[in-house]
Amino acid sequence: MVVANVARIDWARNAAGVVKPSYWQGTLEPRPTVDWYLERCKSAVRELRETYGAQGKVSMLAHSAGGWLARVYIDTYDEEGDIGRLVSLGSPMKPVPRDVPGVIDQTRGILTYVDEKLRTVKELAPISVTCVAGTYLRGRGTFEGVSSAQAFIVGQGYKQVCGDADADGDGITPVETALMDDAEHIILEGIYHTPLGAGDDRPWYGSPGVVERWANAL
Repeated sequence: MVVANVARIDWARNAAGVVKPSYWQGTLEPRPTVDWYLERCKSAVRELRETYGAQGKVSMLAHSAGGWLARVYIDTYDEEGDIGRLVSLGSPMKPVPRDVPGVIDQTRGILTYVDEKLRTVKELAPISVTCVAGTYLRGRGTFEGVSSAQAFIVGQGYKQVCGDADADGDGITPVETALMDDAEHIILEGIYHTPLGAGDDRPWYGSPGVVERWANAL
């Protein structure tokens, strides 16, 4: 296994997209803004081949935004056809619905581009795609006291992703957004989105005992 060499500070590179008119128009395309990330993925595949002498196809595991970034990589950057399998963990794979009051596309059009321009799961064949989603907390669209505060706050986040606050999700990504049409779906009950804040009482996708529930997809 090789992990793409991406540090938190690297994500600041995406700020380059802010200077483009398309960013403000909500029609931003992933490339060339995320080419730096695609290069890191390419280097990881190369390292995998050189270190392990790996033959055949490579399985790509992606978490959160890495899921749609992996789609961009496979569809536009994997010239040699190295990738044979994609597994996404809590990744937003569908665009924000248009014209929903109070909803702003946080990707500024990138997910719409990915959905409309890149290949579907059927068109990616023989590459297999598995989407893993978690149901840590159901959001709520209304605030009904302290007991519902967390669900209300999480629900406002879900609304910005899928257009509906009353949705199931992993605390960040709603289930319906994480599941691509025609992909294999794995829905894990009680699973949180990120390792930040995770623990024995709030496991995330990478927690011991949880990995085994999706690892066979690789």
